Amino acid sequence: MEYISTRGNSAPLNFEQVTLAGLAGDGGLYVPTAWPKFVAADITAMAGLPYAEVAARVMKPFIGDVLSDDELAELCEQAYGRFAHAAVTPLVQLDGQQWLLELFHGPTLAFKDVALQLLGLLFEKFLARQDKHLTVVGATSGDTGSAAIDALAGRDKVDIFMLHPDGRISDVQRRQMTTVRAPNVYNIAIDGSFDDAQAMVKRMFADQSVTGKFAISAVNSINWARLMAQIVYYFFAASQLGSPLRKVAFSVPTGNFGDVFAGYVAAQMGLPIERLIVATNVNDILHRALSAGDYSTGTVTPTAAPSMDIQVSSNFERLLFDIEGRDGAKTAARMAAFEKNKNMQLDTAMREQADAFFKSARVDPDDMALAMRWAQEEAGQIIDPHTAIGLSAARSIDIDSAVPIVTLATAHPAKFRDAVERATGVRPILPRRIGDLFDREEAYDRLPGDYDAVKDFVTAKATPANG
Repeated sequence: MEYISTRGNSAPLNFEQVTLAGLAGDGGLYVPTAWPKFVAADITAMAGLPYAEVAARVMKPFIGDVLSDDELAELCEQAYGRFAHAAVTPLVQLDGQQWLLELFHGPTLAFKDVALQLLGLLFEKFLARQDKHLTVVGATSGDTGSAAIDALAGRDKVDIFMLHPDGRISDVQRRQMTTVRAPNVYNIAIDGSFDDAQAMVKRMFADQSVTGKFAISAVNSINWARLMAQIVYYFFAASQLGSPLRKVAFSVPTGNFGDVFAGYVAAQMGLPIERLIVATNVNDILHRALSAGDYSTGTVTPTAAPSMDIQVSSNFERLLFDIEGRDGAKTAARMAAFEKNKNMQLDTAMREQADAFFKSARVDPDDMALAMRWAQEEAGQIIDPHTAIGLSAARSIDIDSAVPIVTLATAHPAKFRDAVERATGVRPILPRRIGDLFDREEAYDRLPGDYDAVKDFVTAKATPANG
């Protein structure tokens, strides 16, 4: 399997190379040259298998001969052996149609663990082969940072620099990053939004004064390996609900479009998905793009669902590339215009292709709170604000009642204690395994929202690629 850039001006790479590279040199995102295909018998055979085994089967076509079957199986066992639930990503039924897929049983209580626990192991294995040092630079709107830091803290031959918007993530999210005391971990709070932080990360990947000395990589969902690992739980959940004989719909609370794009890839691979529901909060660029063709940025509005407080959804570029005929030059021109004007219009043909897979919904704070109360009162489930947005969207979309709708429960409710308590009257408790979080000492650096300040900090602390 080879990978190409969405902007068409970077050499093809294999899976190992694309994992370590993160973002393409031309500013694009890597995608496989073609989507692998599973037949119905392949999906039927997944029913009842442990999560780690399903993961190895789903990911193997993307990895090719870079890892042997035994190596891949061992990595999956290691990655998912740290999860607190034996099923890794268990399903919970809410009523006759609505289900939750609990993705928060990993070490940092968020869905990012499902991919990043594996990505940390892949980095370590590939770096040992190549004998070079990696500098991971990432931006987080809340959960990616803590999951990436947990996965990489203390690992050989890798440093991680994680940017977060100062004051715009929950106290639990911040502390899960800033209380990790490992010599290869650097936390940076910037004055600005997540979009500002993400723009700095992308600029650093294109800055030859940085890339000429350091091997820069990413842990955000711009890194293909991370997105690949998220494809697995669509197959895992659907196989438990009767796939391939029965279609399943998924509702995905999303900001950066990575999690729901993983569902799109699963559909391209042959998983019979009825519809992917793109659930946004008031920062609704994705809803506007899919419902009206208007992909234009606005001002980021801070909300009780901070991981969705995004106005530039990086992974949307992968969808645009795929539905526009995989024409890298066309995608490059489109993205260059967007980056200049902060505005993009989807034509009728593109919208029709997207409509075949996606529905979208914008959920305001009142409807988010109502969904949290409904889950509590009708199903006995306490859910976090992001999951509530997904559930609200799932209940608002008209889908045949015979089709189960699975909402991705992306975070443990205790990560957002104040918002949950306001909506439900219940203050969720942190699981025992991280119960001393507020007794740990924090350490992080505050920097202005200025690229040069961040670049200077990273280059002063990082280890060159060749040591």
